[in-house]
Amino acid sequence: MLTLLGRMRALAVRQQTGEAFRCLHLTAVTEAARKGTREKARKKKVKVEVKKVGFIPHNQRDKKINVKRADKHVDDSWKQVPKDDVYVGRYYRWPVYTVAEAIQCHRETHHPSMYNVPNASLNVEIELNMQGEKATRFVDNFQRMAMIPHKFNHGEERKIIVFTKGNDEIVEAREAGATLVGGVELIKDITGGELLLSDYQFIIAHPNILPELVALRGLMKRKFPNPKSETLGVNLAEMIIKFSNGISYSATKDEYQQNFGLIKASVGTLDMDVQHLEENIRFLLQDVNTMRPKRDGRFITRVLLKSPPSSEQLKIDPFVYIPELYDKTAAKISREAKNEAEPAPQQALEAATASN
Repeated sequence: MLTLLGRMRALAVRQQTGEAFRCLHLTAVTEAARKGTREKARKKKVKVEVKKVGFIPHNQRDKKINVKRADKHVDDSWKQVPKDDVYVGRYYRWPVYTVAEAIQCHRETHHPSMYNVPNASLNVEIELNMQGEKATRFVDNFQRMAMIPHKFNHGEERKIIVFTKGNDEIVEAREAGATLVGGVELIKDITGGELLLSDYQFIIAHPNILPELVALRGLMKRKFPNPKSETLGVNLAEMIIKFSNGISYSATKDEYQQNFGLIKASVGTLDMDVQHLEENIRFLLQDVNTMRPKRDGRFITRVLLKSPPSSEQLKIDPFVYIPELYDKTAAKISREAKNEAEPAPQQALEAATASN
């Protein structure tokens, strides 16, 4: 083996002229050069490290992922009307009930022979088209209190504090059912820390105490009385009754579909008179309709009546109680009437704020 290697390393080339052998040697220098070249080539290669990613919760994933989601605005106007009482629901239009018919259906399902909850709450789900005046704008989420003619047990604790000056106004507020009524002395107790505003859900004020009440603006923040939220006015009894017996509701936009909003509220119980329940629904729909944007088309798209524990949902026609489309003339008249009815509180609020 060594002899073979030796022969390979030294190749004898004999010249025909008889001169000495000339040996061609393959030394280790060539091997070293090749070895260095290979090392340089290895260094040039960039190693790609693959990082292992564990499970990521759905609420922490990248929100830019385009996921095809179903449109929440249900439009079944293209479907045919069922001709009898036996049909597959998804192939036909939803039946539209009157409020009286829907209440009667829920009463039958809550009969003692079935769910046995005759005094179950009657809930309303109102679907909204939150599209604004422009295609890229949407109506903001809002929370309101709708005044209803027939009160019921809403199951909420509502403490109301009223700020006013004058014996007549104080007596009026107490008779209307306010939890606490007072004037300047009440403001001093709050600034001194003897009374907490957080113990009261609603704050109502008369315009005659606004200059003194501005001192509590930092503590009240968004709860500070103002005409827009209908917590500032001269008719204290009406405001107290509204916030103690009214329907509190909020409209919330869908996280992924900005033009879809939903309102869930209770309008009474099934053991109430049908006419009283219908009037409560009418007042609630009229209050929601005041928030509609100035554009063509529907604002309220669908209204469903539900009554837990039943999963049955019955569709009613809301346009019996409110206009279906936006009426510019009617909206202008109602806006002017509202501004004329409450000019004093707004002016008093601006004057009190400017003076302080």
